[in-house]
Amino acid sequence: MKRVVSIVSALLGAFTAFAGTNILVGKQCSTDGSTLCTYSADSYYLYGELTHYPKAQHSKYEKIDIYGWDTHGYQGKVEQVPFTNEVLGNMNEHQVCITESTWGGRPELVDTSGVLDYGNLITLTLQRCKSATDAIQIMTDLVNEYGYRSSGETFTIADPNELWIMEMIGKGPDIKGAVWVAMRLPDDCVSAHANHSRITTFPLNDRANCRYSKDVISFAREKGYFEGKNKEFSFSDAYDPMSFSARRFCDSRVWSVFTKLSPKMAKYQDYILGKSDERLPLWIKPEKKISLKELKNLMRDHFEGTPLAIDSGVGSEPFGASYRYAPREWEVDGTKYFNENPIAGPHNAFSFIAQMRSWLPNMVGGVLWYGVDDATFTVYIPIYIATTEVPECFRKGNGSLLEFSWTSAYWIFNWVANLTYSRYKYMSKDVLKIQDELERKFEDNLEVVEEAAKSLYTKSPDFAARFLTEYSQNQSYITMERWKKLGEFLMVKYCDGNIKRERGGVFIDNGWGVPAGISSPGYSDWFYKQIIETTGDKYKLPQ
Repeated sequence: MKRVVSIVSALLGAFTAFAGTNILVGKQCSTDGSTLCTYSADSYYLYGELTHYPKAQHSKYEKIDIYGWDTHGYQGKVEQVPFTNEVLGNMNEHQVCITESTWGGRPELVDTSGVLDYGNLITLTLQRCKSATDAIQIMTDLVNEYGYRSSGETFTIADPNELWIMEMIGKGPDIKGAVWVAMRLPDDCVSAHANHSRITTFPLNDRANCRYSKDVISFAREKGYFEGKNKEFSFSDAYDPMSFSARRFCDSRVWSVFTKLSPKMAKYQDYILGKSDERLPLWIKPEKKISLKELKNLMRDHFEGTPLAIDSGVGSEPFGASYRYAPREWEVDGTKYFNENPIAGPHNAFSFIAQMRSWLPNMVGGVLWYGVDDATFTVYIPIYIATTEVPECFRKGNGSLLEFSWTSAYWIFNWVANLTYSRYKYMSKDVLKIQDELERKFEDNLEVVEEAAKSLYTKSPDFAARFLTEYSQNQSYITMERWKKLGEFLMVKYCDGNIKRERGGVFIDNGWGVPAGISSPGYSDWFYKQIIETTGDKYKLPQ
C-alpha cells in the first residue's frame, strides 16, 4: 500500500516571504515548567485547518510519493519506515513539535532537483521521531539521502525537556544534502525567530548544546561566503546576509518580543532602525517567568510601546486600527514606502502555542492551543495531541479560500475580524472581552480536565484518548457558537456606523421594540481636521 504525503497548511508556514513567527520558552522560565513554543503561519494563500495522521505499521518495501506543498507537483519517492507516529498538526504523540520560519538566503543554494522541501521534512520527521535530538538526526539524514529542495529555513524543534533552533540551507542544484547548525536553548531562556537567520557564531566543541554539518564552514569558504578563522564563522552572515528587510520586517518582531520580556533589550532599537550593527542575541533571560496567557499576548503583538507601534498616526485612522492591509511595500509618485510588519494582523492564516509537559503522560501533556486568522482576535482553543478526530471547524475540506463555510473556524473568525476592522477602536473592546472570557475558562478548567484524563489513562489509554478527543471537539464547538453570536451582536450594535445601547450583551429598547437611544460617534478629531485641510470651507455650515 502506498501512502501519499502532501504538505498541507495545517502543518506548515506560508511559502511567501516574511511569513511565520516562532517564540521558544525554556522549561525553567515558564510558570508551570512546560516547554512552550509558538508558531504563526502568515499568508493570504493559506487556509487554517488541522491535519491528523494516525499511527501506522508499514510493509517492508513501501515507499511514499512526495509532492511539493506549494507547487503540488511530484518530487519523488522516499522509503517508508516500519512504524509511524500519530501526528496532530505540528506535534506528534511523543510531544515533539516542529515549526519553522523561511528566510530564503542565497538563492543559488536551492536544489531544484531535491525530493524533500521543508514541509515534507517536518511531516516525515514528526512521523518518525521520539525526541528533539532524534528529530535533528532524522531531518539531516533525510536531506542527505534525498536532497533538500527549499531555500533557507529556521526550525524550532521542541520536546517536553528541550528546545532547539536549527538553521538549514541547501547546497545548490543537483547537490544532495544541506549545511546546517542546531543550538539548544538554555532552559532558563527565551528565544524567537521570524524569517531571518538568527544563529551567528557558535561553539565548535559542545555537542550537548550545539550540532552542525561537518562542512558548514568549509562549504562557505568554497563558495566565497566566508574568510577568517573557524571560531569567527557566523552562519547567518554567510548564508543569509543582512538587509533592510531582515532588520525591519523580520528581526523587528523578535526585538519587540524581547523588549516586553526584558527592558535591557530596548538598547537594540538602533539596530532595528539601521543605526547600529550590534545584532540581537540569539536568546535572553526574561525578567520573570512567562505564563501561557502572556505568551498568547506576545502572539498578538503590534509593536506596542515601541517607535514601530502602528496603533496611531495616519495609517491607523479613522478608528485607531492596529493593522495595515497589504501590500507591505507601496509607491507614490515614484518613491517607495513600507508598512511595519508586526506579529499579529490580517496576514495570519493560523497560529498556535504548543505546550509540552514532561510530568504528564504524553497524550495529556501535549496541547496545541490553536487559533485561526488574525491572532489579535482569535481564540486559542486547547486541542490535545490525544485527539483522534479533528474538530469539524478545523477539518480539512470544510470550506476553502474560495468557499465560505458557516461551520469553518477560519471563515467565522475572518468574518468577525473583518467586521471589527471597520470600527476598530469601538468593536475591538467587545471582541477582546469575549476572547478573554473563553480563554480564561479554558485555562481555569485545565486542571480538572487533566486530572480526569490521568485517572482514565491509568485504566486505559484509549479511554483517556476518547475523553480528550471529545473535550477538544466540545470546546471547539462552544467557541464556534459563541463567535457566531458575537458576529451577530456586532452587526446589530454597530449597524451603519451607529452604536446601539446595550447592557451585558442585551440591547436596551424603549419598551416598544425600538432602540432606547442610538449614538453616532463619527470620526476622530484628527480625521475631521484632514477633511477641512483638503476641502477648505466646502462643508462649513453657514452662520
